[in-house]
Amino acid sequence: MKPRFSQNVFLFGRYSFVRRFHHSQRRTLTSFINNIRSNRRTFSSLGGGSGGGGNGDSNGNAFLLPGATVATILMLGALHGRRLYEDKKIEEKRERGIELEFHQDVKASFLGILPLRSISRAWGSLTSVEIPVWMRPFVYKAWARAFHSNPEEAALPLEEYASLRDFFVRSLKEGCRPIDPDPRCLVSPVDGTVLRFGELKESRGMIEQVKGHSYSVPALLGTNSLLPMVPEGKDESGEEAVGEKGDKSWLRVSLASPKLRESISASPMKGLYYCVIYLKPGDYHRIHSPADWNALVRRHFAGRLFPVNERATRTIKNLYVENERVVLEGIWKQGFMALAAVGATNIGSIELFIEPELRTNKPKKKLFPTEPPEERVYDPQGHGVKLEKGKEVGVFNMGSTVVLVFQAPTANSPDGSSSSSDYRFCVKQGDRVRVGQALGRWKEE
Repeated sequence: MKPRFSQNVFLFGRYSFVRRFHHSQRRTLTSFINNIRSNRRTFSSLGGGSGGGGNGDSNGNAFLLPGATVATILMLGALHGRRLYEDKKIEEKRERGIELEFHQDVKASFLGILPLRSISRAWGSLTSVEIPVWMRPFVYKAWARAFHSNPEEAALPLEEYASLRDFFVRSLKEGCRPIDPDPRCLVSPVDGTVLRFGELKESRGMIEQVKGHSYSVPALLGTNSLLPMVPEGKDESGEEAVGEKGDKSWLRVSLASPKLRESISASPMKGLYYCVIYLKPGDYHRIHSPADWNALVRRHFAGRLFPVNERATRTIKNLYVENERVVLEGIWKQGFMALAAVGATNIGSIELFIEPELRTNKPKKKLFPTEPPEERVYDPQGHGVKLEKGKEVGVFNMGSTVVLVFQAPTANSPDGSSSSSDYRFCVKQGDRVRVGQALGRWKEE
């Protein structure tokens, strides 16, 4: 006769385990619900609710908090899905050669009420936290893989960069960025992507931010800018013009009376060019001199810190004019030169090696859009600070945008010609450029 008690014992043991499991789950669920109810009673007492009226609807509102959390997660998921769908449509348009137009959306308005300057300062503090030595190579290599940067170019071993910020602003090994030696070229001051370039032809000196929206160069550089302008309707060689390029009279007028042209409707002189370069978070973050020139004036605009990525340029008006920026202006052998380093979210820190005491994104009680910039004249005699071609000028914390405005050699072109200068860009929109790479060249007459 076969014994049968072993199977019963097994079933009893399994049933006992199931009972213990269900009991533990039930106890956990009960504890969770009690915590929610106790939190609700606390909030009700703080809001003035008490007595029996507060208990009457407790069953109906017991899951109010988790329900709101689920709703928030679903909403964020829907918004993320919509953004992915829109980004896919944008890529399809680009493949078909359709240029995207400016379209302001709700997100741009929402960013205007966020404390982006405070968030950027908090991010700067976080990235300045020292990382254990053994962990540094893993952290920096992970960052490099995520943002497509090359840690092998770093001048120091990865273990010697104490924090993420130190790694962001790292210098490179000698020879990683060769400088074009051609004296008849202007080189890129940063690693990045060429967004816009061309000649300033429109009235008031406008640069196209994106198709359908432009911003003013005098507004970007400041009302006291040394940008050579001529009154509309007047020839550059006329007596009422600001000055001729040959003798730099425009510079003397600007330094002596910077507010002379504020009430005059003026256009930029012929031969003025611009180039806008965007730096991604994974790019090399140091700014170099694009040519041999003398920096005369520095202006610091304490503006906002909107993001400056591709999506932001399509949705935020006057993005580079609104954002915090540091502008260097001066002269080089061909005339006027200006370099504007534009900050962005999490990139409130812009440093100048020629002025180490400069501090950007400083806390303020209230930020006024019309607040005048902080200005410093390096040399009132007009000599300024000499910057050599390819030498380091400043540094971004993470990535941002650089706007370069400069004069180039002007030729006597026939009427109806599309261009008035010998200068020719050797880059195209969307090209990736590196420090020291030629942006354009000209020929000597």
